[in-house]
Amino acid sequence: IYIVKEGDSVYSIAKKNNTSPSRIITDNNLENPQKLSIGQTLVLLYPTLTYTVRGGDTLNSIANAYGVSLNQLWRNNPQLAGGNYIYPGQILNIAYETPPLGTVKTNGYAYPYIDRSVLRTTLPYLTYLSIFTYGIRPDGTLIPPTGVASELISLAKEYGTTPLMMLTSLTEEGTFSNELVANILKEEALADRVIENTMAVLREKGYGGLDVDFEYIPAEYREAYPAFLNKLRERLTPEGYVLFASLAPKNSAEQRGLLYEGHDYGAVGEAVDYTLLMTYEWGYTYGPPQAVSPLPEVRRVIDYAVTEIPREKIFLGIPNYAYDWTLPFVRGESQARALSNVAAVQLASDKKAEIQFDETAQTPYFHYYERDPATGNAREHVVWFDDARSMDQKLRLLRDYDLAGGSVWNIMRYFPQLWLVMNSLYTIERNT
Repeated sequence: IYIVKEGDSVYSIAKKNNTSPSRIITDNNLENPQKLSIGQTLVLLYPTLTYTVRGGDTLNSIANAYGVSLNQLWRNNPQLAGGNYIYPGQILNIAYETPPLGTVKTNGYAYPYIDRSVLRTTLPYLTYLSIFTYGIRPDGTLIPPTGVASELISLAKEYGTTPLMMLTSLTEEGTFSNELVANILKEEALADRVIENTMAVLREKGYGGLDVDFEYIPAEYREAYPAFLNKLRERLTPEGYVLFASLAPKNSAEQRGLLYEGHDYGAVGEAVDYTLLMTYEWGYTYGPPQAVSPLPEVRRVIDYAVTEIPREKIFLGIPNYAYDWTLPFVRGESQARALSNVAAVQLASDKKAEIQFDETAQTPYFHYYERDPATGNAREHVVWFDDARSMDQKLRLLRDYDLAGGSVWNIMRYFPQLWLVMNSLYTIERNT
């Protein structure tokens, strides 16, 4: 991971690091390589084996010739965007050094309206794809996702990724309802209807498993929720479906708050195949400026989780978004603007801002000024985002704690450096 310094260019960086400018540009998906920001990270990759495409070659023939999978070729060559188009003279990366940290599973969340090019580029890196989401009506019937989920299911299977149905406590208004959850968990007949309707969707649509995300569970139902999950698993397992449950980021069993009290880590962990820790949103839309997932806070959650849940059942949540706050922050009034990590770096470049790195949070940030159109005054902004350095630190936690894998919220916008680092550190478990 190279950190851009004053006076650097893609060409000088390539020369200093014994690589080519085109490789840096392609690997990091740089849209404007002439504009680098001080403090920006670049991932420098050194393949151990390459191949120059000849006339008559296909991606399949190259994969067969070298005994590698198509998914490996796509991961090693993200510029292919998960597609099969190649041309004579094109240089493909066949192999890198064996990833040093072993094998992990991965999951990514997507809405059905995800850009198909982004989806195809990302699927080779995913063991599971969670499609957001089915909600629940008061009568136990399900609210289908917005968009065509069936196409995502088919594409996931095409790449050997298991598509997961998501079941959440979202209402038709699009909000999480603790009243809805309470009714499901206290009324056995309603819970049974939800389960029957879920099973019907799983079979009809061709999902490979279920990801349950019930949030804001009232504390008095902390025992009823694992019981509901157990009943679900009894139906799912015989038919070959896998069951996940998402968990709020707790750091102790006594943690107070509606988000936390209804999630019993130990009981939920016992009831399901895998848990997904939602280890993000410390920095959030209405909160004060800070990192979305500061490393010490993430570690506190994992330190507690592994005392309650078997490590091999835990997926660590990995955020894929940034926030831009206008200063000064005023609680109850300020609202941060969400943007992608790639857009954050582009913004730093546009504003000629120097990117800093917070050593405690292990997260990059920068300040810039922008004129307020209403007042004409310059207002200070601060942006917290993720880059290759922060992703490297987060992803290494998977092996530090021997967890099952990582789960990305969300994959709607492609973040090249996340997947470059993931592919360098780990072999990703695939279903085909």
